Amino acid sequence: MRVYISVDMEGVAGVVHEDQTDPTDPRHAGEYNRFRRLMTSEANAAVEGALAAGATRVLVNDSHWLMRNLLAEELHAAAELLSGGPKLRSMVEGVDLGFDAAMFVGYHAMAGTASAVIDHTYTSIVHEVRLNGRPAGELAINAALAGIHGVPVVLVSGDQALAAEAKDLLGNGVEAVVVKHAVGRFAARSVSPAESCRRIREGATAALRRRHEPLELPPPIRLEVEFALTQMADMAELVPGSVRTGGRTVEYAHDDYREVFRAWRALYNLAGVQ
Repeated sequence: MRVYISVDMEGVAGVVHEDQTDPTDPRHAGEYNRFRRLMTSEANAAVEGALAAGATRVLVNDSHWLMRNLLAEELHAAAELLSGGPKLRSMVEGVDLGFDAAMFVGYHAMAGTASAVIDHTYTSIVHEVRLNGRPAGELAINAALAGIHGVPVVLVSGDQALAAEAKDLLGNGVEAVVVKHAVGRFAARSVSPAESCRRIREGATAALRRRHEPLELPPPIRLEVEFALTQMADMAELVPGSVRTGGRTVEYAHDDYREVFRAWRALYNLAGVQ
């Protein structure tokens, strides 16, 4: 059994503010370095759970910010580490290499979710994303790309809002590990790091012992991205094949979700150009 693990940071137990997740600001280096260690511990817990379920190969993709967060020297020896960027498939780079299951560890709820820690969708310039008319966050965007390669998402971990989003998207069969309950965007009741790792480890083993189906979106697949400002849409609509459908909204449609995902990456990256 081959297992793919995408690891973000905002959903890690104890993380409640962007300062704790920012690798670019030296003023917060102490906090960031503390929490990247906890991020690595939760990744290891998922690896351990996968191995206990019989995994023979585990790839861990560093999926947060610059994607150079996980401590290589502390990562479980049985896992491969994929880090750095840019990556064509970003948070799910490598998912096309032949895996039986995927886990999304340390994830967070989509932009605009109430009572969710650091809710956003890839970037703060995005107000809302919709796939075939349905609001979508990083979970849906990434799970759909895993799905096109026949890889089901079997476990997610993060706050209670992310867990609810996962159940709504993937059904009750997905293992949704709650490591904290949001009090607000920058506040939460969190379990201890040791407890979060226990929950993820046991959840990973349990998830891999059940059957799961990949997420499949019926074509044509329509992506709508509503940005925070009109000037961002001005830039995004430069993407070939895109259509401006509103002051802040750009749409792209294709039968192949791989092309939709490529367009998504181009849209928000162009929109961020000042």
